[in-house]
Amino acid sequence: MPGSSFACGTWAKVAYPQALAFSIVPCMIPILRLFLLCVLLALPARGQVLSPQEMLAYVPPPFGLGAALNDKGLYQVVNSGGAPAGFVFTTQPYAPLPGFAGAPVNALVVLDRDGTFVTVRLVHHNEPIFISGMGEAPFLAFFEQYAGKSIWSPMRIGTPYGGADAGSSLIHLDGITKATASVRIAHESIMAAAHAVAREHMQGRVAAPAARPDPDHDEALTWADLVDQGLASHLRVSNAEIDAAFQGTRWAYADPEAQADPDGAYLDLWLLDVSPPALARAALAPSTIAQMARFQGVAPTDEFLLLIEAGRHGLVSESFVRNTAPDLIKAEQGGFPIALRDADFQVDLAPDAPEGTAMILRTDRRLGFNPAEPFTLIIEALREHGFITPEIGRVELQLAHQTDERFFLRERVITPPPPWLEALQNRQIDLILLALGLAALVWALGARMNRFAGWRHFTPARLLILAVMTGFVGFWGQGQLSIVTPLGVLRTALEGGSYLFLLYDPFSLILWAAAILGFVLWGRGLFCGWLCPFGALQEFAHHLGRLLRLPQIEPSAAWDKRLKSLKYIALGGLVALVAFAPQHVDTAAEIEPFKTAITMFFIRDWLYVAYAAFWLLLGMVLFKGFCRYLCPLGAVMAIGGLIRGRDWIARRAECGSPCQLCRVKCSYGAIEKSGKIAYSECFQCLDCVAIHDDEKRCVPLILAARKSTRPIPVQPAPEPKPQEAPA
Repeated sequence: MPGSSFACGTWAKVAYPQALAFSIVPCMIPILRLFLLCVLLALPARGQVLSPQEMLAYVPPPFGLGAALNDKGLYQVVNSGGAPAGFVFTTQPYAPLPGFAGAPVNALVVLDRDGTFVTVRLVHHNEPIFISGMGEAPFLAFFEQYAGKSIWSPMRIGTPYGGADAGSSLIHLDGITKATASVRIAHESIMAAAHAVAREHMQGRVAAPAARPDPDHDEALTWADLVDQGLASHLRVSNAEIDAAFQGTRWAYADPEAQADPDGAYLDLWLLDVSPPALARAALAPSTIAQMARFQGVAPTDEFLLLIEAGRHGLVSESFVRNTAPDLIKAEQGGFPIALRDADFQVDLAPDAPEGTAMILRTDRRLGFNPAEPFTLIIEALREHGFITPEIGRVELQLAHQTDERFFLRERVITPPPPWLEALQNRQIDLILLALGLAALVWALGARMNRFAGWRHFTPARLLILAVMTGFVGFWGQGQLSIVTPLGVLRTALEGGSYLFLLYDPFSLILWAAAILGFVLWGRGLFCGWLCPFGALQEFAHHLGRLLRLPQIEPSAAWDKRLKSLKYIALGGLVALVAFAPQHVDTAAEIEPFKTAITMFFIRDWLYVAYAAFWLLLGMVLFKGFCRYLCPLGAVMAIGGLIRGRDWIARRAECGSPCQLCRVKCSYGAIEKSGKIAYSECFQCLDCVAIHDDEKRCVPLILAARKSTRPIPVQPAPEPKPQEAPA
């Protein structure tokens, strides 16, 4: 019989070193050795796999933990009766996407068999913004949004820079302000891991746009038209055929009625999707259509299936309870079960519909059912053997069905952009403004540097630029670069993994690109002197201290040199932690006060606020103390500046001997007594450039000018000797 089949048998279903050499100060030698040792000895970290007991603690009742399915920590989830109900796994073994500290965000996911999230729980992470910034509460709340959503639905993270797309089927998850990149990494980890599990254990199901009945599609159809066009599927099983299905089993002769009437109908079943209005009018009476309309007003995502049965089998057993799942009927689509439930309607059929017992079942399209795709209705045929405790034999009778596409509307297929493109789109205005501002700054410091430094309004202009960096780049754009990013790159290199996490924050990535360009052109000075928001705050603190006429601390040359080595020691310690104790890196990275001052607006625990405030207050009497002496990111910038292609600060033979003016005026201590520039400590403030070109301040120019204007003494002409009179 076309489109139908049945099978017999007792029913049961079981379901990865590279050396870095540099010489800044003599004390760097042991630090370099330590770094090399770290790289050589560090071993890749394996994905975090929980034990069965740890897994079970995350699985919500009434579900339990079933058998392990692989060595990646994937377990079966079972229901209260022990039947397979889904899967539980952690994301790190499947999608170890590194976060901003270089470590993946590890979440536990429970999926049902339809690919719907039952729960998503955070297991472990090293995201700095949550560890000692906002706290973990917002991050935990983010994960709660997944429950009830399907892995096949297109999702995206809403950000403070963009809103939802109205009128689309795209699901938006609320992001977290100031932590959008971390949240996006977590989301991509969850979805990548879930789809990996689906490919392996859900028969390779792919996301398809869901169909829903088209309310505007109208056709004048009769029952005969439904049959002719295959819109109504039919399955007839005779008594002889059901006997043959049980042949060879202990239930072969347990149905005398079937043997008495071999040609009689054991099952005479019609199946029709009556959610499309045109199909409903052809099969149902107006009163039943009215019941459906009222129900759809409450449950618009339900799909209604009409069953008409005229054989001995019937549709339900004697113990069936109305408005529950039918006990003898189930359905599958694409290898996944379809949840069916009695609609509890009083069903009246159209005049030309076949006679029989009618029943309408409903299923929710949100649970994965697609009415425009083929599915299979499965009817259980039961027989008993024995009298006191009879044994039950089952045979599954299958009826395949598909409703024509013309009766449905499909949602527009939405393919979410890759995360890096989504991040670009969300912040495109900020990125354009940042790129234009950086281009103008590089032009001013490069092609027009001498004129810019010699401009009489240079200091106000510099302070204005620093104010923009603090406000726009720092507080608004959250573009404060941090040592966390280089450490994350190092950790990824040591452990293996993807560097895609760098693309999740394009605003900061542009600043990193500018800083690296600055390495080639000027050394560390572009970032540390112009682009660092916290460095700008320290410079403002210095000007405030001068305005208040506070005494200034000026360390001796020897102490200045010693203190400058501290930042390299701090960097070496952080690198060692990455290799040997990565779980402590985020806490140690708090040596930077950037997060407290810029990212968190000083809204943190008092200890962090006091630490950040200490450096700003100290900056009023000690010029940019943190930047010069302790900043590990500054150490990275100094090392990066070793690739500088030229000595861009002009010097004269008199610089250093005898002239010491530039060295005395350099607040950073970046000019040696010889007059040589120590570019690893130069912050590109341009004071020495302005002095070098100023005829009123540069001592060699002043002396040369005086020499050129000094009058040359005129030697008197010798008097002629008196001539002797002729003899």
